[in-house]
Amino acid sequence: MTVETNALTILLAEPRGFCAGVERAIDIVERALVKYGAPIYVRHEIVHNKHVVENLKARGAIFVEEVDEIPVGAVTIFSAHGVARKVESNSSDRDLQVIDATCPLVTKVHKEGQRYAKKDYDVVLIGHLGHPEVEGTLGQIPGPVHVVSEPEDVASLKVRDDDQVAFVTQTTLSVNDTREVIEALKERFPNIVGPDVRDICYATQNRQTAVLEMVEKVNLLLVVGAQNSSNSNRLREIGENRGVPSYLIGDSSDMSDAWLEGVSTVGITAGASAPESLVRDVIEWLEARFDVSVKSMDGVEENIVFKLPRELQDTQPPELRAV
Repeated sequence: MTVETNALTILLAEPRGFCAGVERAIDIVERALVKYGAPIYVRHEIVHNKHVVENLKARGAIFVEEVDEIPVGAVTIFSAHGVARKVESNSSDRDLQVIDATCPLVTKVHKEGQRYAKKDYDVVLIGHLGHPEVEGTLGQIPGPVHVVSEPEDVASLKVRDDDQVAFVTQTTLSVNDTREVIEALKERFPNIVGPDVRDICYATQNRQTAVLEMVEKVNLLLVVGAQNSSNSNRLREIGENRGVPSYLIGDSSDMSDAWLEGVSTVGITAGASAPESLVRDVIEWLEARFDVSVKSMDGVEENIVFKLPRELQDTQPPELRAV
């Protein structure tokens, strides 16, 4: 259908898009390609975004599901989501030259879980079973680990000792995502221990807070991100739960003219794995159909930078980045 040209205001969420952990993971692959040359191997998608993955593939990165698909001795990168100890062991058996791109905040969750397990606690992992980060965390914590995603899951938990229970959380969940589950856990296990809310991923919380403010001002919410991105799906759900039509799109090719009928203000944000180039692509799609004005909302300024692995710190990034 054809949309009449008229005025449209675009509000851009701040912050949006890449977080420090994603920036670091992509940087690791790019610098590894510079230092070691193609091919290098990456276990799982380095981050949940097909555009980033395809760009790195074109440069010589080969993405595999398991390390037994990687030639013995090859340069291998673990994705930002982290891996189980079994994967680390299998990589060692194959003499792989491993560079770990696990987000430092994910590694922090692993260490917290290991610390609780060492004290003989049952560990409750708040997260979504099947997500790569959850699978990696499950494989990093020795002893009993129970995955819950909803408050209703708590009632059926079977632990060894009600007074020896701890919890950790998937990093792509926010305080808002976990609050009700934690309340249910505390009600059932009054002596449960867990991390301070400040330990929950800053990027996830910041992006959700920005969208919560945005949805009060828009008729339509567009979230740029992958369908398998947990944090992107949560952003879409925020708008949906507030009664605002909300869509998760990979890029402008997913857009529909029908969504814009009667819309005067569009909010755009992006998941933590989505490059800014895709946001600009969506804006251009809208500019071709409307008289657009673009406004950035006030928000938290993120200036966190995670240190690169030692073996890549002296390697310069390529002139053309993957995004």
